[in-house]
Amino acid sequence: MMTVEQLLEKLISFPVLGGESNLSIIQWIQTYIASFGIKTTLVPNDSNTKASLHCKIGPDVDGGIILSGHTDVVPVQGQNWTSNPFELTDKNDGNLYGRGTCDMKGFLACCLAVLPKLSKAKLTKPIYFAFSYDEEIGCLAAPELIQNLLSSYSEKPQFALIGEPSLMQPIIGHKGISLYDTYVSGSAGHSSGILKEVSAIHESARLILWIEAKMKSLIEAGSIDNRFTPPHTSLHVGQINSGIAANVIADKAHFSWDARVIPQDSLDQIITDFRAYCNEREEILQKRYPEFSIVTKEQHPPVPALDTADTTSIVQLLKNINPIHNLGTVAYAAEAGQFSEAGIESIICGPGSIGQAHRANEYVSKEELSKCITMLENLIASFSK
Repeated sequence: MMTVEQLLEKLISFPVLGGESNLSIIQWIQTYIASFGIKTTLVPNDSNTKASLHCKIGPDVDGGIILSGHTDVVPVQGQNWTSNPFELTDKNDGNLYGRGTCDMKGFLACCLAVLPKLSKAKLTKPIYFAFSYDEEIGCLAAPELIQNLLSSYSEKPQFALIGEPSLMQPIIGHKGISLYDTYVSGSAGHSSGILKEVSAIHESARLILWIEAKMKSLIEAGSIDNRFTPPHTSLHVGQINSGIAANVIADKAHFSWDARVIPQDSLDQIITDFRAYCNEREEILQKRYPEFSIVTKEQHPPVPALDTADTTSIVQLLKNINPIHNLGTVAYAAEAGQFSEAGIESIICGPGSIGQAHRANEYVSKEELSKCITMLENLIASFSK
């Protein structure tokens, strides 16, 4: 039997970044789970280079809980690490260092660490594992994993606990997110003829200002949720590329932007309104240059927001098994919204701080891991005879 630290050390040794094959780590996890006599199911991508995993421990009855986590991590390139990010390092300060220690292999290690007890428990309701890939580049694998899990068993799970780092605080809300690329095609020419041509840069500027104005209009209309920081939907343009010289009208421009929406706002409506404005600009400027166009593409499918009511059964369950009862929300997106969208009561609660995620010398404290294991052991007890 491996300890949680030994398990975390093994998981950290797999340098699987978002977008890369995760077969090395998922196959190791599969073998480890199988050593306890538990059958697992892999959900591969189309090219069989990646796979999610799910399994069930317990009876074939409704009302079970899914323990969910992802196997990929973010890059370390350009970060000033003082230790090998893919070797678990104990500096004798109460913390364990390495890429993914808190986001979120610490939670995976806790799930695997309770397997000896879980596999022998006389459960009255099932406990599932659901481990995905490519979460860090858009929560790409979760929808297919969820669909496969729900269709693989005759019963339906009621709950999902997503172990993203929250310092073990139950999180009942996160923002939805989607990222976009907008491409503007105008006409090239000498800068002196700016009113004869169509500058892709000038038109991109109008679109960017529309995006900013849309965000402000939502705020002014009272679309506020004070559970979040900031308490409103944010629309932000992070990159723009265009032009070859100051005296040449740019015929091409491309900018990338994101939308992070509070639960009460509709991402679909925002994009519908944006496309309507783009159509207006096309109609006006195609009279000057017929080939003028604006094309917006999603970088990945939208990730829905999480908005779990504090009166739901999952909240009461967490209060019963976890000593931290004050509920919170987070501004980042996670797979919790996707589980919720599938009709499963969902909550985030996991070891480590999001403030440590995605940065050099990422760590999780040993105390946090201990708290998480205690919570999972309490869960097993509450689901047992």
